[in-house]
Amino acid sequence: MDDLIRMQGVDKFYGRIQALHDVTFTVRRNEIVGLLGDNGAGKSTLIKVLSGAVPRTSGNIYIKGKLVDLRSTQDAIANGIETIYQDSALVPQLSIARNLFLGREPLRSPRLLNRMDQDAMNDVARKLLRKVGITKPIPPTTPIGALSGGERQAVAIARAMHFESDLIILDEPTNNLGVAETQGVLQFVRGARDSGHSCIFIAHNIHHVFQVVDRIVVMRQGRVVADDIDPKASSIPEVEEIITGDLH
Repeated sequence: MDDLIRMQGVDKFYGRIQALHDVTFTVRRNEIVGLLGDNGAGKSTLIKVLSGAVPRTSGNIYIKGKLVDLRSTQDAIANGIETIYQDSALVPQLSIARNLFLGREPLRSPRLLNRMDQDAMNDVARKLLRKVGITKPIPPTTPIGALSGGERQAVAIARAMHFESDLIILDEPTNNLGVAETQGVLQFVRGARDSGHSCIFIAHNIHHVFQVVDRIVVMRQGRVVADDIDPKASSIPEVEEIITGDLH
């Protein structure tokens, strides 16, 4: 399987503190990778580097085999990487449709008048909501603040899917969600892969990870300590031992 993303020998220093140590990390096409590790393992730093939020200190990043320099989140988005954080990074006061297109709104003709095409946004929003499994007839004009946690995550995932992101990074997407909403989000992740996307799935709940990922990568103290764990051939206790370093 071809590598979509390859981080090679990546280091990250914050002053004298080294948060990433010679990290090599790959994501293949149409693959869901579970990224696991205790607090302080380096998961968040790795994701921030890959999403362009913080610069790497050294090492290289390749996307589809091409060396790239991700200096900002916009650089990452331009290279097909969308990140969905725990809080969904949505604007509660704006509608579903506006949040789906935030910063990338289609314009009505003549474009020089800079008028948003609200009808087009609403139409796309209705289709996307159905695509990610929201069956309730929620109007696309509904403010994000009126949605449940799971519905907000669904909107964030729909946005990433609509803009043809090659890689969707989900940082604790099931945190603080109920059982039904959590299962909905996990189903959305499977659907993203089935639609041709790759995903990095970060969650403290290892049971959620085992339900959706193709491969598990474990980090500890800023290093990748295991990168090819098959959840179908491994048990949760075995992976927990790798995470904690409590190997017998």
